[in-house]
Amino acid sequence: MTTDPRAHEERCVVDPAPREVSTSSTDGSGPTSGSEESSRTVVDASELARSLSRIAHEILEANRGASDLVLLGIPTRGVHLARRLARLIEGIEGSPVRVGDLDITMYRDDLRSNPTRNPARTSIPGRIDDAVVVLVDDVLYSGRTIGAAIDALRDLGRPRAVRLAVLVDRGHRELPVAADHVGRTIQTAADERVQVLLTEKDGHDAVTISRGGNR
Repeated sequence: MTTDPRAHEERCVVDPAPREVSTSSTDGSGPTSGSEESSRTVVDASELARSLSRIAHEILEANRGASDLVLLGIPTRGVHLARRLARLIEGIEGSPVRVGDLDITMYRDDLRSNPTRNPARTSIPGRIDDAVVVLVDDVLYSGRTIGAAIDALRDLGRPRAVRLAVLVDRGHRELPVAADHVGRTIQTAADERVQVLLTEKDGHDAVTISRGGNR
């Protein structure tokens, strides 16, 4: 996994367009909980689909095939993205790709300050020793989630390589982490919230930005 956060400056940088929508949720993993607030859509469904298609092709090109690939999604939306990428890669290669879920709850360094976080399921499709593991997440922000994912992987086996694919890189890194495959790089303020919405969980695909929050 690339560790220089400047490594992908050539990626498409999105200047958030003022397409105003209104979002509200009672699910803390969805848009900001509480009263309804205004957010703007910066990636629509067709753009999101194109980004995932490009990531799938990049993964195959970097790995020269899919025979030793394992895609591990980080809950919650990273799991759905990993499964979509697996289907895209299978469609290109004509053979199945191993895909699973990697829960990092017990490895997070904020567990003490957020003890109510409920663990999710970890489902590893066979051994990961000597495999090329691609971690998949929706938003790359501080880098702490990915740091926890690396710690979790150490307890599961010894992959030949670990790479990172994210749909959105919003900057503001706190750890020296960069993704190998990025769908969109979006310039954000620290007090803005970036939300990836997926049909599997939210009923439609989009990426939105709203004021308030820290994701």
